[in-house]
Amino acid sequence: MPHVVALYRHPVKGFTPESLPALTVQADGRIAGDRVLAFRFADAATPEERDGIDYWPKSKGLALESFPGLAALQLSYDDATQRVRIVHDGSALVEAGLDDDGRAALVDAVTAFVLGSPDGRRLRRPGRLPLVLVGDGERSRFQDRGRGYVTVHSAASVAALGAALEREIDDRRFRSNVVIGGVDAWDELDWQGDVTIGEVRLATAGPIVRCLATHANPDTGERDASVLKTLTGSLGQDEPTLGRLLILPGVSGAVGDDSGAGGTIRVGDKVAIG
Repeated sequence: MPHVVALYRHPVKGFTPESLPALTVQADGRIAGDRVLAFRFADAATPEERDGIDYWPKSKGLALESFPGLAALQLSYDDATQRVRIVHDGSALVEAGLDDDGRAALVDAVTAFVLGSPDGRRLRRPGRLPLVLVGDGERSRFQDRGRGYVTVHSAASVAALGAALEREIDDRRFRSNVVIGGVDAWDELDWQGDVTIGEVRLATAGPIVRCLATHANPDTGERDASVLKTLTGSLGQDEPTLGRLLILPGVSGAVGDDSGAGGTIRVGDKVAIG
């Protein structure tokens, strides 16, 4: 029986996920508390527009694709107090709220970490410093696409990739919200129509073509697994694909569009396809 085996949210775009027992799908199709903050380059602190929706391209802020060392930072976010805590190598790097002083402390700590890492040269490029921490800590705004979505992959697909790589691969590399058990590897790429997870009815959208972010070890930040080449090489894909997008039917995708019917997804929930 298909079912949920793990749930994740990513409070700060490009940083480590939090593993949670339940996630709330908001009426605009986004996960509550997911990608509600982002560290943006100085020259990209305001959004672009795509199809009438604010769009924040990941290439213009801190993201694992270009800054894999971020994966070595363990991040947690307290929704009630709006405090961000970042830990590195077992010690607190910074803990602060989202007032002006707190944002400055978070920016200073993250900037110092990145500049002191092998990725520092990329941050020194013109127009990137000083970093700006954007987002209100409530609205999910910093996804890779303009409209809201829920991301999902199967545990079996990750296991099949690991077998091809001849090493264990962690689900967190793929930054999905929902991990499904009880289905065969790659089945999720063929799903059509509705996908109901617990009490939430979603609709299938496109598959997820992966980027270099998946090469970063989610504990160390080192690029230690050739995921993209393996997907298109020994696994024979035309594009490096793992997982897919799900959307709330009838929702425009604009932040704050409350026309959908969201709900709560829990670990252990049954999954019905079609």
